[in-house]
Amino acid sequence: MGLKLRPTDNVFYTLFTEAADHLVVGSSLLAEMLSETADHVDVARRMREAEHDADETTHAIVRRVNSTFVTPFDREDIYSLASGIDDVMDMMDEVVDLILLYEVKVLPPELSAQVEVIQRCAEITATAMPGLKAMQALDEYWIEINRLENVGDKNHRRMLAHLFSGEFKAMEVLKLKDIVESLEGAIDAFEKVANIVEQIAVKES
Repeated sequence: MGLKLRPTDNVFYTLFTEAADHLVVGSSLLAEMLSETADHVDVARRMREAEHDADETTHAIVRRVNSTFVTPFDREDIYSLASGIDDVMDMMDEVVDLILLYEVKVLPPELSAQVEVIQRCAEITATAMPGLKAMQALDEYWIEINRLENVGDKNHRRMLAHLFSGEFKAMEVLKLKDIVESLEGAIDAFEKVANIVEQIAVKES
């Protein structure tokens, strides 16, 4: 098997690590938003700032791709990975925004379990991104993300069952269901990122 040479430019790896670090910030703000003492307006403002910072990193990746002759792996995969990470941040921002816009004061405790899954996904994604450079030991990352996505699915079903148990008023159900679905969307987006990383690793192996 021939030796595959890669460019020595480390900027892409640095930018992807930076992008994943934004997810850790976003997941922390999401958890804060669920706190009983949270100032929703302030948390939403900080989440918008974090989402803006994440967008800037995504744009930096795209600009780098467009100005670099040789990239460390396929351009399509770089675009996909950058977009996938950006989608996760967008979904977390959406949850925070919905809580603010819907003026939800009391959130079911089950939501915290789902946010814990999101925080864990963010942490291990951030830990995994520097591994793109060597393309080694990444299988543990996507296996764990897939496991967490399964946990998230179970939490999602339980939350929906609780919402339709008759305990909540019809309008509350509609509001909370949107929030529940967006939380699920964030976890699914994490799994998509992990799948992209797996595809890159397979191509580069």
